[in-house]
Amino acid sequence: MKQNILITGGFGLLGGNLYNFLKDKKYNVYILDKKKNFLKKNYFKVDKKKVFLGDYLDKDYVKKIIIKNKINVIFHTGAVTQVLLALKDPEYTYNNNINGTLNFLEIIRKINKKIVFIYSSSDKAYGEVGKKSYKEETCLNSIFPYDVSKACADMISKSYSSELFKLPIITTRFSNIFGPGQLHFSALIPDIMKSLILNKKFIPRGDGSDLRDYVYINDIVDLYLLLSKNLYKKPKLRGEIFNAGINKPISVKEVISKFYLARNKKEELKIIFKLMKSKKSKGEIPYQYMDHEKLKKYFGWKPKYDFNTTAKTTYEWYKEYFKKNS
Repeated sequence: MKQNILITGGFGLLGGNLYNFLKDKKYNVYILDKKKNFLKKNYFKVDKKKVFLGDYLDKDYVKKIIIKNKINVIFHTGAVTQVLLALKDPEYTYNNNINGTLNFLEIIRKINKKIVFIYSSSDKAYGEVGKKSYKEETCLNSIFPYDVSKACADMISKSYSSELFKLPIITTRFSNIFGPGQLHFSALIPDIMKSLILNKKFIPRGDGSDLRDYVYINDIVDLYLLLSKNLYKKPKLRGEIFNAGINKPISVKEVISKFYLARNKKEELKIIFKLMKSKKSKGEIPYQYMDHEKLKKYFGWKPKYDFNTTAKTTYEWYKEYFKKNS
């Protein structure tokens, strides 16, 4: 049976790369996104006939898309993801991330309970748990708007996958995803790329001590297909939560160093470090990294890509991107 797949947030880092990956494997893939400018520039080589430009808060619009195109798999990657934007406008963040997810679950419940729903949550849903890696059973302890919005949607998804409604849902919580196609330049690595390639001053937002776990986009795209296939064949997986990261945290300061030293920018790096001394992160959790033992146990999955190798690939992609778009 040919799967008809809908990706929300299909012009984002995860959604765009997932679209290209599935399209190349001959799946029938559609995108739902409201970023019209992304379609004009067509960063991800999207077939315009497969794109729905609209808001998933419009329940009737979403319902028509799912019914008309006989969608049987939904990857819900769309969300307000920027921490600073969420702090600035928590009401919009809660409405978008919580009610947007709820819309899909209610539509599935009412029209076709066999539609597979892979919900993209975040490591930030856990909140601050100290100097230890997150495990799926770690209690959700978030307080910042973006983090809480994801934790709430997690709980709602869990409810719809329970014995109450029995919807085939898997929730994923990933560490920091990076790689080609990440065009939110407020995120750390795209910001570094922009500064390096365009010779702009890099402005740090903290002292660089925050520890993060960075997982390459190709690892996550492979994993999404693995999860959807297994859930499609094995409904007993409904309600499961899976973490994914490399469980090898590195500091923000170290990430910046790797990219700058690889380009022989020692003097610029000294200036950045000097600026960092007077900075403090706002709305950020100091320690975030992921355990992926459950994925290994269930599917034999583990990350394939090393940060140092993929950092070079990522830099080359941005170099080409800025060449075409500056």
